[in-house]
Amino acid sequence: MAELHVTTPDGLRLWTESRGDPADPPVLLIMGANANALGWPDEFVDALAANHLHVLRYDHRDTGRSTHLDITGYALDDLARDAVAVLDGHGIATAHVVGLSLGGTLGQLLALDHRDRLRTLTLLATAALDVDFAEALRRAVEGEPTELPAPTPQIVTALAHRSDPVSDRDTALQRRLAEWRLLAGDEIPFNEAEFRRWENAAIDHAGSYQQPGAHAFATPVPTERGAELRHVTTPTLVIQGPHDPINPPPHGRHLADLIPGARCETIPGLGHALPSALHQALITTITGHIGRFERTTA
Repeated sequence: MAELHVTTPDGLRLWTESRGDPADPPVLLIMGANANALGWPDEFVDALAANHLHVLRYDHRDTGRSTHLDITGYALDDLARDAVAVLDGHGIATAHVVGLSLGGTLGQLLALDHRDRLRTLTLLATAALDVDFAEALRRAVEGEPTELPAPTPQIVTALAHRSDPVSDRDTALQRRLAEWRLLAGDEIPFNEAEFRRWENAAIDHAGSYQQPGAHAFATPVPTERGAELRHVTTPTLVIQGPHDPINPPPHGRHLADLIPGARCETIPGLGHALPSALHQALITTITGHIGRFERTTA
């Protein structure tokens, strides 16, 4: 395991960590909005590395140990360029990219604007670029119909209070655990102990009880860019959580249909979280996708 701060072209410092043998094929993990690198649990990262992969995870700007800005004046395109800076900082020309939630949005941008840096792409629990997420949230609150299912009102309410100030660790943990209960879905038993352990680690890593919220104010990707996905050439796997309260089915199928040759796989029991009970199924699915193409892309 090695930690490294890399510097972006606009001068921000991003905390990164790599695990596994640097001689193995590289995999870049991109976490969701306002979550630091530890959103990818250690056990999950180690399981990927055990499959002979060199795994990188990193703190987005405004999270964890990366640069925090006083004013949010950036776009999601800038967050995608941060991912490229992570590869550059580690001297990696091309990588297999796995993006979860907002990380999946950034993965789509990488496939459009930086396709020469990708070997394969895995998009997990995310929506296509042609989906207006802010509008979907509004419609969920107002109870208005949407073409694709909107996030549940319960999760919209929980997300709206993420940035409310907290004064102690216990209050912070209780709020985070309540949010994870909603995100994980109710198909498999919620393991409070492991999510508590992971959130304690995330708090210690960031050095703050407060959950970040700056990404909510980043300029979104114009939905018109969704039409560009028909030109993606990167081998793409879309993983759908059947119990995802943010991007429910058929969001995954819709996204896969936009990308030529993309496959859509459903992981039974999966919501919008990474419980250890589903790690093996996720690892098998992701490494299977990587393995299908690694021989021809290395």
